[in-house]
Amino acid sequence: MSFNTHSEYGPVLMNDDPTNKNVTLASRVTRPFLLALGWVAVGLGVFGVFVPGLPTTPFLLIALWAFSKTSKRFHDWLYNHPRLGPPLRDWRQHGVIPVWAKILAIATMSISLLWIIFGIAEDWVLPAVVAACLVPPAIFILTRPSQPR
Repeated sequence: MSFNTHSEYGPVLMNDDPTNKNVTLASRVTRPFLLALGWVAVGLGVFGVFVPGLPTTPFLLIALWAFSKTSKRFHDWLYNHPRLGPPLRDWRQHGVIPVWAKILAIATMSISLLWIIFGIAEDWVLPAVVAACLVPPAIFILTRPSQPR
């Protein structure tokens, strides 16, 4: 197993040399799993572009992370993509969540909670648990900057 220490994104597991005797069983299992996770996340992210309420950027961030551990080529492709790359670069460089994304995220969470309260729940337990799970991400989203500083 070798690490590409030249990446600005941290160590990248490079397992491309089949003659490398130092490749461990864990890396032979981890790398394909992370590559698959990355591509599934890219697929869900692209699907989210067309499906209202399905987030795009969080899935692409997961893909970017998975690719950063396995494939510099796929990582750079996604990070520099003309359509998918800008929100990833904004997040990485400035921690920015655009206002429209904040509104969409909070609205989706609110509608989901209201649906559970008025359409599904028979008592207060389920809405309380869901609200407890939704409030921390909502606070996180709302406290991020909306524009680069």
